Amino acid sequence: MDEIDIAIQNFLVYIKSEKGLSQNTQEAYLRDITAFKKHALEGKKLDNILQKDIVDFLHFLKKERYASATICRVFVSIKVFFRFLKKENFIKKDISKHFDLPKIWQLIPTVLTYFEIERLFKQIDIFSYIGARDRAILELIYATGIRVSESCNLKIHDITDDFVKVLGKGNKQRIVPIGKKALDAIDYYLINFRKEKIKNDYLFTSKNNKKIDRITIWNRIKFYAKKAMINKNISPHTLRHSFATHLLENGADLRLIQDMLGHVDISTTDRYTHISKAHLKKAFESFHPRP
Repeated sequence: MDEIDIAIQNFLVYIKSEKGLSQNTQEAYLRDITAFKKHALEGKKLDNILQKDIVDFLHFLKKERYASATICRVFVSIKVFFRFLKKENFIKKDISKHFDLPKIWQLIPTVLTYFEIERLFKQIDIFSYIGARDRAILELIYATGIRVSESCNLKIHDITDDFVKVLGKGNKQRIVPIGKKALDAIDYYLINFRKEKIKNDYLFTSKNNKKIDRITIWNRIKFYAKKAMINKNISPHTLRHSFATHLLENGADLRLIQDMLGHVDISTTDRYTHISKAHLKKAFESFHPRP
């Protein structure tokens, strides 16, 4: 085990015992820092790491078409790691301290058009267990804007004829309206494919009747996007972005969207106004006879 591996092991103990971060957050930090080490730090000493190493790694992620939100998260992981290294005297100077990437935070998330949403959903074979489940998941996320992790944790009794009961970040519960198409997809999946598997009360399960995980949903949406020949870099979160943007474009109040998304701060929701304006401008330039 080299010097950096030892530092990473100590970092994991720190974020678990002192910071008390959730298991998901711990795993995210470990993935990010391990990937950073593998790409940019092999054979290096901790005090020989340069800002250029961080920039090169983030540039690599961008070239690989990682989502802007993912790149932001990786950048935060790296900053937290270097803060820890300095605090515990692994390094003399925190090279990330005065190093910021404000433009990354301003990147507008990817949004699908109405046509792309339809094309995506049409790729799903609803006559199989996996297909019916996937269609129900995608319809639900697009209809309600819930996070992929929230959809994984839904129980069957969390769905009513009008609303979804969601347990969000910080164990805060919210009630989100649900539309007919999503309800129909969920009913079809439950009636046709869950009768014999009702022992597990999670709404969405694997073929082995275990609770579905985020990675499975991420892989499935990538699979359908490829079949639909959608070239955008999409993920389950893209459906959440699309939900918010399409609501705003059709006149929904920003505060209502904030409540449905479970955003604590209205400024987080406010970025969708920029997306909406960009879409309107593009539509105007494409279709107006004298743009």
